[in-house]
Amino acid sequence: MSVFRQFSPDLPQARQSQSSDERTFDPRDPRSNYSLYPLEYLLYCEDCQQIRCPRCVNEEVVTYYCPNCLFEVPSSNLRSDGNRCTRSCYQCPVCIGPLQVMETPVEKDQSHLGADIPGPQYALYCQYCNWTSTEIGIKFDKPNGIHSQLSKINNGGDLKLTAKELKERRKENPDEPPLADSDVDTDLQYANLKAFYQSQLADTNAASSGISPLNDTTGYGSPAASLSRIMAMYTGHGHARKRNGPSDVMREALTAEEGLKLADLDESAQIKKLHQEGWDATATIEQNLEQAEVQRFQDGLRPIPHLLRTKRSKRCSVCRHIISKPENKVTSTRFKIRLVAKSYIPTITIKPLNPTAGSVPTTQRPQIQEERPLKPLTPHHYIITFKNPLFDGIKVTLATPNSTPGRFSSKVTILCPQFDIDANTDMWDDALKDDDRDKKRKGEESSGQPEAGKIWERGRNWVSIILEVVPASLRLNSQKDKSPLKEDEDILEIPMFVRMEWEPDSQQDVGAASGKEKDAQERRELAYWCVLGVGRISHD
Repeated sequence: MSVFRQFSPDLPQARQSQSSDERTFDPRDPRSNYSLYPLEYLLYCEDCQQIRCPRCVNEEVVTYYCPNCLFEVPSSNLRSDGNRCTRSCYQCPVCIGPLQVMETPVEKDQSHLGADIPGPQYALYCQYCNWTSTEIGIKFDKPNGIHSQLSKINNGGDLKLTAKELKERRKENPDEPPLADSDVDTDLQYANLKAFYQSQLADTNAASSGISPLNDTTGYGSPAASLSRIMAMYTGHGHARKRNGPSDVMREALTAEEGLKLADLDESAQIKKLHQEGWDATATIEQNLEQAEVQRFQDGLRPIPHLLRTKRSKRCSVCRHIISKPENKVTSTRFKIRLVAKSYIPTITIKPLNPTAGSVPTTQRPQIQEERPLKPLTPHHYIITFKNPLFDGIKVTLATPNSTPGRFSSKVTILCPQFDIDANTDMWDDALKDDDRDKKRKGEESSGQPEAGKIWERGRNWVSIILEVVPASLRLNSQKDKSPLKEDEDILEIPMFVRMEWEPDSQQDVGAASGKEKDAQERRELAYWCVLGVGRISHD
């Protein structure tokens, strides 16, 4: 049985209260998927005294860190290094498993006994799918600094050509033929395009800020220009229209050195490789999303650096107070501030009064026995339990529509819509008190049969009441809309409006007064919608 809370953060406060009181919440409305959250996802603002869902809080980043090495990354490094870990933290491009640095075996040449033995080489290895970086021809000289080494190596082991090296090579040998399009990778093309457009913008700005000739009618030699300069001293505009006008049209890149790369329309090699290796050798969409360049086959995938994670604090969007803030330390899971709604509003659980599912043996747990579908047009009784987390007694008032919204309306009746729940006191304090009065009250209120106006059971800080449900028939003959049954339309969900009132304990308030001020104590209240999932209706 699932219990959800509802809160509408995108409505103004006046409009929100009006819609909550005058309009019944419809759990089948498409917008309800964005308004319903489990109780564990909700926070509470003590200043506004309202529930806050993930949509009505403002998040602020506290710490950036790598989830693999747990290294804290300063925010100043994100602009230069990006949002990926720059250490030796990589994921497998095939199965997204963590990669480890391992030494590759060195083949000895027996024909050259006096030759120097080369130093050890290293490669990235995946323990899950046995993928290695040697499959794409990448090996490393050192086991550390993998990020800097990998950024300089192309697939196949060739060194990457940078824009600086290309410029120096062009200075030394101006007659060298231009690079082929296959030799220009994404990083080199981006660097060339960036340098080209920066030079174009510099030339355009220099031309737009030039001085007009003296023989021009609007230049500095004309009386109109002299008058405009005098007016500019007082207005501050001057020739703003002339300088801020439309700039000259910049030309596009024409060569590979300027960033031009023609598309290779010949796909005969890829088609031949696809016939030889089959569909399983191609890269999936999920694998290409993590790559800098789109790859057709898996043998072109490169290792993926770990994406950085963040720790975030949450503020109330109305009063801007912090309602959740984790500790800055990466390895710590504690919170400095954590105002969860579960500590301020009662938890609600629902179960059938007469369960049809048998008990699960201890040896077979955690197997869960599902209840049978609800028989239409037959009364079913459920026990709803409210547990009070506050140290003050609360008064709860419930309201629910007589018929559930939707095409198939079920009848709903709450036998006891108003009741009180005792404070969440220490269980040992209750054991020391005289509980004869509580036992007498339990015997008077509960007779073993569901009765209107009486609670079913009461405990230290919880109360159980009875909910009666008459499921609707799913036959389309009696309906005006005879379209086929939609997905999950047979699920019975009950919207319920909960209103709670309580008076904070004056002994817990600092500087609480007595006498008249104590009598005029503040009385708090909180109201919200929730949805109870009862079960599925039988199609018979």
